[in-house]
Amino acid sequence: MSTKLLIAVALLLTGYAAGRVAPAPVAAAQASAGHVYEMRTYTAADGKFTNMNARFRDHTLKLFAKHNMKSIGYWTPLEGPTAETTLIYILEHPSREEARKNWAAFSADPEWQKARAESEAGGRILAKAPESVFLTPTDYSPLK
Repeated sequence: MSTKLLIAVALLLTGYAAGRVAPAPVAAAQASAGHVYEMRTYTAADGKFTNMNARFRDHTLKLFAKHNMKSIGYWTPLEGPTAETTLIYILEHPSREEARKNWAAFSADPEWQKARAESEAGGRILAKAPESVFLTPTDYSPLK
């Protein structure tokens, strides 16, 4: 993994922590100025990490694009206890409201429902519900 990518992930995780304590009105005011980013963390059930990655690779990314959710990047921890269970990714949305609408359309999409059902025929892929944090770039962020 490149140094720049490691720095970007570290900064995103720092932003995640800061976002957990930032007052909602400040975040809402910043987000109204442009797009918002959503960082999602998925934890695979035991033995399901390969299945989770296959579902993203073969179905989910295409469906995200179909529903106006721009994929920024997908990462797995390089080492440590979560290296074989965790997927972290970032989506770009035009706004929080558009994100809500796009997720609703994605969830209702028959193609997604079919892919999900097929991928979970041998049992649930996720160990727990995904974590989601909305982020807004700072005025000095190279990614805006």
